[in-house]
Amino acid sequence: MTRLAIFIMLVLVSINAAFILYAYKLEDEIKDFKLPNVDGRMVSLSDYPTAKGFIIIFTCNHCPYAKSYEERIIKLQVKYGKSYPVIAINSNDAKAYPDDSFEAMKKRAAQKKYPFVYLHDESQDVAHIFGATKTPDVYLVHKEQDKNVIKYVGAIDDNYQNESAVKKPYLEDAIAALEKGQEVVVKETKAIGCSIKWK
Repeated sequence: MTRLAIFIMLVLVSINAAFILYAYKLEDEIKDFKLPNVDGRMVSLSDYPTAKGFIIIFTCNHCPYAKSYEERIIKLQVKYGKSYPVIAINSNDAKAYPDDSFEAMKKRAAQKKYPFVYLHDESQDVAHIFGATKTPDVYLVHKEQDKNVIKYVGAIDDNYQNESAVKKPYLEDAIAALEKGQEVVVKETKAIGCSIKWK
């Protein structure tokens, strides 16, 4: 291996380590971000002043796991949207996966009549700072005074294949606890899905 190749490898490892080092963790305050929605608007968390928090979901068009959860994500917005709106974000590399391009996102959102925003993280900066790795990957955020704090991270529930067979609705249990002013019992689970496609 040449010295140049070794140098490049070390630089890449350092960059990845930096992203891991600065990724959000449970109980961290998240900073606001602004991303383009499929309707052409730029959307940020500050656009929801009356929300109690947010259901931030990293997802995409092509992944079978994301598709399996699509209807459940729609139901989450319908059920909790006034208090905890769904903020769906696609961070996949569209050059490698054209099905996840911004144009394809617009078509999918229109076809499925998404009642939530579907944002394009073209730079992948938002996915990196959250430490997202899968589609879908969920971050339940709760407003505490002027801060948006992460209270739950991981999977939506324990059965991606069959909604009717779900025994542990992790995300909804976490929301229920927050609504009662209680501590979230299960704060973190393993997200099951396709890996985010990095550039």
